[in-house]
Amino acid sequence: MTVPLYHQDSYLKEAPATVLAITDAGGIVLDQPLFYPQGGGQPGDSGWLEWNSRHAIPIATTMRDADGHAVLVPMEPRPLPAPGDLVLQRLDLPRRLAHMRVHTALHLLSAVIPLPITGGAVSADRGRLDFMMPDPPADKQGLQDRLNALVKSDLPVTQDWIGHDELLSRPDLIRTRDVAPPRGDGRVRMVRIGPADAPVDLQPCGGTHVRRTGEIGPLWLGKIEAKGRDHRRVHLVLAD
Repeated sequence: MTVPLYHQDSYLKEAPATVLAITDAGGIVLDQPLFYPQGGGQPGDSGWLEWNSRHAIPIATTMRDADGHAVLVPMEPRPLPAPGDLVLQRLDLPRRLAHMRVHTALHLLSAVIPLPITGGAVSADRGRLDFMMPDPPADKQGLQDRLNALVKSDLPVTQDWIGHDELLSRPDLIRTRDVAPPRGDGRVRMVRIGPADAPVDLQPCGGTHVRRTGEIGPLWLGKIEAKGRDHRRVHLVLAD
């Protein structure tokens, strides 16, 4: 049983953990992973792992195994901790924060373009969403202005958990058409932007996010590409 710390506090820089297992490929499974595993278009976290006050190994990325557990992937062959060892996780927090800003910005993009989403990707300074959109937006500048207005409003970003049955009874909450909502322990994690009684955006999401939209900073819309007859890819770029 693992307890994902990245859901409890996405700003946490370091934390102890116990090694649960070493995979056949040399990946490291922890009981309280601080590192976010790649998923939902967001890259896996990187950083360092230390143990016994004298051993350390750089972590290149973090993946998800078949059971949904985070698996830390070492950057290079080095001695590994053993199951049962106590380790200290040190996250590359600036990289994580960059992903958080972009991921939250993409949620705002999905709010100003309220169409079904078929894919997306997050990187350190930009991201993109694929929409079921036969025609390009008529007013691209207007969309960009609305996005920046939501950023400047400094709206709160919060999370809740609901049951699977409740999600099934509210299909309007599911924005992604080709990706199943993140689920675990009979619950689904919901990310809300804005006040509880009038959210700007509310949808299932397993990724990490900033606490307020003001942390995103100015942004602009990049190119809008046709991806098939009824699909458009919309790019978003952080200004700084």
